[in-house]
Amino acid sequence: MKRILPLLMLMATCFFAGAQTTTPTAPPAEDQLKLKETEHNFGEIAQGKPVYYTFIIYNTSNQPLVLDNVQASCGCTTPEWDQKPIPANGTKEIRVGYNAAAEGHFEKPITITYNTNQTKQLKITGTVWKAPEGAAPANASVQFLKKQTL
Repeated sequence: MKRILPLLMLMATCFFAGAQTTTPTAPPAEDQLKLKETEHNFGEIAQGKPVYYTFIIYNTSNQPLVLDNVQASCGCTTPEWDQKPIPANGTKEIRVGYNAAAEGHFEKPITITYNTNQTKQLKITGTVWKAPEGAAPANASVQFLKKQTL
């Protein structure tokens, strides 16, 4: 019993002393992908009239940068981009389209995945208003006159 107590105290001391040590960590890698802007507001757009906007991205490193994926949150938003790597200190365009099928306010995120596991977020917003059915409203008087002449 006399030998177990010092052994337990020694183990407890080692445990608490080990918990207080910290291991140095490497500084975070500098982000290579910069965005000219992260959001675009289309304002008010007519329903059924697709709209497009082009975002500009920059590779700020001295190595080529690969975009693994550019993905929208739903099928109403379509990002288009060149699959080739962005050259060192170069730029690339991401064209984002919105189909404007649904009426009302919209806010759609677009996620850029690059360097295998890093991500950046873009966002498009706006309001879709219901366009009139035809070029001009229906004229009831014209229909009345057509019936009279028959």
